[in-house]
Amino acid sequence: MLSARVLAAQRTPCLRLTALPRPSLPVLTTRRALTGSAAPGDARRKWGEVGEEKSGHISCGPNQGIIFLDHIYPLKLRWALRLPLLNIEKSINEALSKLNSRTHGNRLDPMGILRSAIPKDLPITIQEVIPRIKEGGAFVKFTQEGAINQKEIEVKLRSYLKEHPIYPLWNPWRRVRAALVQGKPWLEDLYRFPSPRIKVEFLPAGSEGEAAELSQEQIFALMRRYGKIADIASMPADSKALPKFATVTFKMPWYSIMARNCMHGFVVSEEAGGGKAGTLLRIHYEQIIKGHYIRDWITNHPRVVIPLLAALAAAVAVAVFDPIRTFFIKQHVCNNRALEWLKSQVNKANELFRHNRSQDDSLDAIWDDRKTEIDQIKAWLMETADTFIVVQGPRGSGKKELVMDQALKGRENTLLIDCKPIQEARGDSATINAAAREVGYRPVFSWMNSVSSLIDLAAQGTIGTKTGFSETLDAQIAKILQNTATALRQIALEKKSKDDKDKDLDDDQYLDAHPEHRPVIVVDNFLHKNSEGSIVYDKVSEWAARIVTSNVAHVVFLTHDVSFSKSLSKALPDRVFRQISLGDCSPEVAKRYVVRHLDAGADTTAIDGGEKPLTPSQKRKDLRELDGCIDILGGRLTDLEFLARRIKAGETPRKAVEEIISQSASEILKMYIFDQDSRPWSTTQAWHLIKALAKSDAIRYNEILLSDTFKSAGDSTLQSLEQAELISILSSNGRPYAIKPGKPVYSAAFQQLTQDKVLSSRLDLAILGELTKGENESISKCEEELQLLGSLPKQPSELTSRIQWLLGKIQASQAKVEGYERESAVLKAVLSRDF
Repeated sequence: MLSARVLAAQRTPCLRLTALPRPSLPVLTTRRALTGSAAPGDARRKWGEVGEEKSGHISCGPNQGIIFLDHIYPLKLRWALRLPLLNIEKSINEALSKLNSRTHGNRLDPMGILRSAIPKDLPITIQEVIPRIKEGGAFVKFTQEGAINQKEIEVKLRSYLKEHPIYPLWNPWRRVRAALVQGKPWLEDLYRFPSPRIKVEFLPAGSEGEAAELSQEQIFALMRRYGKIADIASMPADSKALPKFATVTFKMPWYSIMARNCMHGFVVSEEAGGGKAGTLLRIHYEQIIKGHYIRDWITNHPRVVIPLLAALAAAVAVAVFDPIRTFFIKQHVCNNRALEWLKSQVNKANELFRHNRSQDDSLDAIWDDRKTEIDQIKAWLMETADTFIVVQGPRGSGKKELVMDQALKGRENTLLIDCKPIQEARGDSATINAAAREVGYRPVFSWMNSVSSLIDLAAQGTIGTKTGFSETLDAQIAKILQNTATALRQIALEKKSKDDKDKDLDDDQYLDAHPEHRPVIVVDNFLHKNSEGSIVYDKVSEWAARIVTSNVAHVVFLTHDVSFSKSLSKALPDRVFRQISLGDCSPEVAKRYVVRHLDAGADTTAIDGGEKPLTPSQKRKDLRELDGCIDILGGRLTDLEFLARRIKAGETPRKAVEEIISQSASEILKMYIFDQDSRPWSTTQAWHLIKALAKSDAIRYNEILLSDTFKSAGDSTLQSLEQAELISILSSNGRPYAIKPGKPVYSAAFQQLTQDKVLSSRLDLAILGELTKGENESISKCEEELQLLGSLPKQPSELTSRIQWLLGKIQASQAKVEGYERESAVLKAVLSRDF
């Protein structure tokens, strides 16, 4: 029995589970050590958690036994045993002891629980206590006293714990239990942690004989005393695996802990069904693979789950990212005050270092000439008409500058969408990024489109249907434009307040009544490279139609394509567009523009009250050539700016014009003659127009259609050349009647190209070759028909006129072929003679 000295000795350092390097935990030594009265000659053996000499077993002599007690340590702390470089046993014992010192009772101190669990009147002497932290219990080795046997000791101990239950603080609903160890326990410190399921293997007890496979009834009789059993499963009857085994699943993990530590190494006798030589039980924990019903259902129903995930992702994106994107679009559209202030300060600083107007002021001559168009656009923006404003003009005519810098000067809430970078982007991700950049749409996850496409492709290969994760390019662009429409509507309604006289109007009525509050959207480069695909233009025009008809914003299209009405009419079929056509400047305006460009930035301030110095244009005497040069160059704004820069660099006007003409001629050869990859016109057709326009400034439209070169698809070819800006087609009452060069400077460039004998001979020879081929095909068809008529048994008189017509046609075609051959011979002679 435990004396008072035993309880007092528990406080000494040798009695606590103090630290030693893992796996050798300190142990409680002999009973004399517990009482503090050990003799000087007594040896104190310190065993670790893995038994004597780290063998994994506990040896028992005569009159000795082992009891296992559970709930001595928190079972949930077994995860901490995985931590490296940490003596977790020492840390747990010290922490529990410190906590116990602050509380009343022994519900936290493992040694206090052990003292309370063993009654004082129990006739045993405790020899060692071996803790099993990962199993939450401890082995107590004892020596029995008197004639009492070990079974009686177990019965008394269990009865005591039942009458005086001990509930640890970490598990106040489970009391400490004790059981006699009947087998030979294996004390291991492997990373094998307790589980409600144990695997019971049946091995022969000796070297001879075979082990008996216990029935479920026999296993139940052996294991039920340690706790409620949920299931017993024997191995399949046809299994040849050795050793034989059975699995026992307890209701709680501490039941299996008790069963393993008490029955491991137990030998089942022959009387109990263990066979002649007996059967040795070897018990291990077996982890239970928990059923993941939700996960299994998700993996087994991809056709339902994946679309739901896609819908959930879309809902999250709408709820989280759409407000952020709308905010950034609003910041992009609205004039940033800080940025405007910074620009004004920079402009003021620049004025300190300049005494004259900037080079941009040279455009005033153009704007003075186009003041009517500017005022017209401003007036349209103050009206409520729900239609488009279209500014059409050739490239370089100043459409963007006219609208953005003049008509919308000083107006808030303007959005410029340039279709050129969107159309020229390569790939869906680049197109989405370009479209988002134009409207300020961020954040944009364009790379997710590629990832979603791969997921969609993989899902289609596995489940046979698409998941719906990936979105098409038009869907992505539509989403960007939809967010932009939301931001524009919020901007248009910002000035509506409770104090407004129209506060009683709803949003749609307010927008209809106040067109001056609507933002202005300018779509630049509309129908740029329209032949390569129109998905972007279709989406933009449809979105613009919704914006205009709902009175959210004004929309202005800038385009060089004369056939813009075909594309825009699809979006607004019942509206008449408000159109402004920009042409080339008149010679007087063009001259003023060049002169002002030359004088821009010059210091014309009078010195000491004297006369003003001469401007650069007044100092140059070669500007007398300017009138003739402008007549050749025309009034195209980009060409005039190029001319002014060359003159300002020191070239004479005539030399500058000659360089511009030569550059234009090279551009024509590269774009329309030699580079014929995927072009809707042929080299001979382009050269035919060049030759005709070199002789005259304008040629008849129908005359070109009647020529042999434009016999097939003549109208579509001429329209393609007009979109490519080689020519411009003049119309009257919707009917084309004349063809002119695409740029005024092209007229001089055409003449320069036709004056090149070698080039002209080469291209004329190609035309003659096509014409000869066409006539030979016509002759072949006539001959085939004559052969068919000649094969008739009789020659009716009604066929005489037909035969004569065919013969005459063959004769005329042959005459043309002979003429073409003579002309070809002359051209070949030129090519063989000249360089």
